[in-house]
Amino acid sequence: MNKAKQILLRALSDPEARLDVEKSRKLMNLKTLDPLKPFYRTLDTKFYREGREIPIRIYFPDTESYEALEDMEKGTMEDNVYPVILYIHGGGFVTESVDSYNRVCWNLAKHTGHVVVAIDYPLAPEYRFPTQIEDCYAVAKAVFADRSLLNTDPDSITIMGDSAGGNLTAALCLMARDRGEFSPARQILIYPCVNNNYEEHNGFLSLMENGKDYLLTRQNMMDYLEYYQSCKEDRKNPYFAPLLAKDFTNLPKTLVITGEFDPLRDEGEAFAEKLAQGGNQVVCHRIADGFHGFFLLEPFYPAVKEAYEYINEFLREKQENT
Repeated sequence: MNKAKQILLRALSDPEARLDVEKSRKLMNLKTLDPLKPFYRTLDTKFYREGREIPIRIYFPDTESYEALEDMEKGTMEDNVYPVILYIHGGGFVTESVDSYNRVCWNLAKHTGHVVVAIDYPLAPEYRFPTQIEDCYAVAKAVFADRSLLNTDPDSITIMGDSAGGNLTAALCLMARDRGEFSPARQILIYPCVNNNYEEHNGFLSLMENGKDYLLTRQNMMDYLEYYQSCKEDRKNPYFAPLLAKDFTNLPKTLVITGEFDPLRDEGEAFAEKLAQGGNQVVCHRIADGFHGFFLLEPFYPAVKEAYEYINEFLREKQENT
């Protein structure tokens, strides 16, 4: 990483600062002021669990896919031929939303040719574990089992998430295997947080190397988990911290993408290794110069461009084998 970028990231990082939830949310919500938003092809809908709404936004890669859904709703098309990415956003379980991820999800649809279904799960600390994972599971179950909305072949659905969304994606796939109600074929984890401990010397060198000067700090991670947990016992639950799972067999084909300067780098790569040891198909790539959150940048940014190359290669393998 060049010196100028390091200086900028260091200036934006405060390793001692405790998380101010309201301030962080206001900062992240600035991304909702997107001048391109009127040009996105989207459809808003919602699911319900325990009497609560779970908002969903669907992004279409092109006009044809948007019109195809309209035709299907009119009963003039039998099947949706477009593959689907079920996307779970990051934000430490505390910040971000589908609105703040509009540009990310739109770019994902456009650059992969997939219909992207983004879940607007509730945030901590107002809602705590396991609300988020249960809500995401309920949406995934509906998308896989109920073909009335997208009418998609379950084998054409990929579950994907970044950071906290990577945690929820990994946990969702563990939960799906354990409950046996549907079977995801693929998952994509972008710099996932899968651990339960961010104290000093937690066993992962990247936390100490990169936990002060690269936007996401070790203190941030400690605060995020404090807000997310309902009680200390949650930290022993593999749906809270997927790295703790005892059984890594019979899980989806997985792509893990980490960043060279991300404090979560090593735990993401350790999770990929455990998946491989469990007999699953796993591909893991470390992005040079990548820092936590780089995937939220525009696709022309070198790290994002490289990530899309790996993502499309991973998705293309399924289509070529169909």
